[in-house]
Amino acid sequence: MPAQQIHLVRHGEVHNPEHVLYGRLPGFGLSELGHRMAAASAAKLVAQGAPVTSLYASPLQRTQESAAPWAQAFGLDPVLDERLIEPTNKYEGRRSNFSISRQVRNPAEWPWIINPFKPSWGEAYVSIASRMLAVIEDAWSSTDHGDVVLVSHQLPIWMTHRSVTGARLFHDPRRRRCALSSVTTLERRGDSFVEVGYQDPAAELGEKAVDLGAV
Repeated sequence: MPAQQIHLVRHGEVHNPEHVLYGRLPGFGLSELGHRMAAASAAKLVAQGAPVTSLYASPLQRTQESAAPWAQAFGLDPVLDERLIEPTNKYEGRRSNFSISRQVRNPAEWPWIINPFKPSWGEAYVSIASRMLAVIEDAWSSTDHGDVVLVSHQLPIWMTHRSVTGARLFHDPRRRRCALSSVTTLERRGDSFVEVGYQDPAAELGEKAVDLGAV
């Protein structure tokens, strides 16, 4: 029997004092608060009695560190899967308060912003959604029983949400419902996945968190 539920978990707060758009850059691990947020997320599902039997994580440092409390709580070794990784982004490495108006004044970067619906500055939304749904399908079918936790990033989780709910993939990044250490839960219904829940276990800690590095 395949997995019962799939829990998409976002990483905790990242140590990012310079407010860099860190993307896939190495060296961006969790802050002390971020470790506490990740632990709160895992503790919430433990308290709910979730039967987690499989654990996957993006290979980036912040997601591996966020997976650690889950691994400890459920006695699992996380499987690293590239399909859960943060999308590519041409603005990676810049400070998060850079101005789009400055990019308009730079002809060399015009191709980056020519198509915001794709978007042309990074990995296409359809590509992100496709790889996320593929790893979810594989995780679901390869788990004999219980739940699966996949630790990923804001945009991949949000693309999954919009895909399974039938929303268009283009969106306003400021309106993403995917808080640090949040849990988005899916179930298989027939031939597709549906979203059945969203939790923000670290909401109280998140009031003090800085979340400016997501692409």
